[in-house]
Amino acid sequence: MFRFLTPSTTVSAHCDLPCGVYDPAQARIEAESVKAIAEKYQASSDPEFRTRALIIKEQRSELVKHHLWVLWTDYFKAPHFEKYPQLHALFNEATKLAGASGAKGSADPAVAEKLLARIEEISKIFWETKQA
Repeated sequence: MFRFLTPSTTVSAHCDLPCGVYDPAQARIEAESVKAIAEKYQASSDPEFRTRALIIKEQRSELVKHHLWVLWTDYFKAPHFEKYPQLHALFNEATKLAGASGAKGSADPAVAEKLLARIEEISKIFWETKQA
């Protein structure tokens, strides 16, 4: 009766849109900004500058989390997590390093450096999955 509603062709994709729209570089660029801001914050004694730096750093940190969450939830799928069992932990650690307990809540460039290291690990896996 309702056969016309049944799809005649079934397709599948490993991400929500055709490949080419996701890239961990977006998170990396924002994390690099977080690190640079933390360095400038540490080098300044001007209270107004330091206040502005903290506000901007927190905004950039939030963008890092956003870009990581998009990769985690929209690009990576079950087969990726099976092949790379450390991936969930990497994303969890990276988003925490971008958050209030990490770079968002700290003006220490070393925290931002740790965040960049996790993003690099995620990026390596991301590009491996693009080769498959």
